[in-house]
Amino acid sequence: MAAMRAFWNSPVGPKTTHFWGPVANWGFVLAGLVDTQKPPEMISGNMTGVMCVYSGLFMRFAWMVKPRNYILLGVHASNECVQLYQFQRWYRWYSTQADVEPKIAES
Repeated sequence: MAAMRAFWNSPVGPKTTHFWGPVANWGFVLAGLVDTQKPPEMISGNMTGVMCVYSGLFMRFAWMVKPRNYILLGVHASNECVQLYQFQRWYRWYSTQADVEPKIAES
């Protein structure tokens, strides 16, 4: 019971934004995981790149902030992995599209 009380009242416990911010960010990870089932032509390369940069910046923030926010670090590391996978899927699809010549309609 003492450990639970200590967590509850800690600077990164459920009474703070240091806890609820990362919990809300798991939505990005879940959305990315759901999107892995969609075809790669539906992936936005620009947005996926932005999400990679965003998660990278927030991983650094989570490491540098005092007290260190390991929950935030974990959620953004997970999102970085998911977004890099999505970017790889999009890039493979995009690179094959450059090889395909557009057909001109003959009339």
